[in-house]
Amino acid sequence: MTGSRATNALTVSKGCAVQTTRALPEEVPVALVYNGTTQAVMMATPCDLVDFGRGFTRTEGWGTPDSIDVVAHENGIEVQMWLPEGEAETLATRRRAMAGPVGCGLCGIDSLEQAARTVPAVTATATLTPTQIASAMRALRDGQALHDKTRAVHAAAFFDLKQGLVAIREDVGRHNALDKLIGATVDCTVGAVVLTSRVSVEMVQKSAMAGAPVILAVSAPTTLAVKTAEAANITLVALARDDTFEVFTHPNRIQTEEASDVA
Repeated sequence: MTGSRATNALTVSKGCAVQTTRALPEEVPVALVYNGTTQAVMMATPCDLVDFGRGFTRTEGWGTPDSIDVVAHENGIEVQMWLPEGEAETLATRRRAMAGPVGCGLCGIDSLEQAARTVPAVTATATLTPTQIASAMRALRDGQALHDKTRAVHAAAFFDLKQGLVAIREDVGRHNALDKLIGATVDCTVGAVVLTSRVSVEMVQKSAMAGAPVILAVSAPTTLAVKTAEAANITLVALARDDTFEVFTHPNRIQTEEASDVA
């Protein structure tokens, strides 16, 4: 699955019309099925779906599936996963059978407490230099193959402090892209999650569940995201472009002389 499809379009420029072909991202219903029961239906780009299933399970706090199968149907795709018996019982207390639009990462929860769920504090002590942050943002821009084709998807990447950018995943949904990335990354404690999108609270929650100590983002965070990152001991860096960025929480992980002056 490439994640995109050639689509005919009529391009109009300066009053002249030309028939053209444009690559557009695919968007299909993807059902996340655990032990035979559908827990979530997300609109997603149909690639890297094993990573998606593994990452979604991890960020929900349900452990690691024993097995994952991707099954295509006429009207969508099922990611069929099997959890150990103990983890499967957890699903009964928080059923999330729902249709999730790509822009929402909290659809299907049934209480305010679940929306503001407490996540474990990150204990990793990784630190970054401004040079590494700039390198991570450049690598993110250069690695967005699907975005370069379609101009319509988000990306999430992982920057390893020793190896540089080691993984990147793309999707029409920013939460989906992050879940795919977490599913593809064995150890998120040794570097930074890098995002093309704004940083909402769900993005921080997912990163915390994966143990990532640093988030780097092109766009700005919300106030709740900052509050959650502070509580989760995550260093939140946003508006990172070229050699300029803003640190909103835990600046001790950023190796600059000015870091101690950041509130």
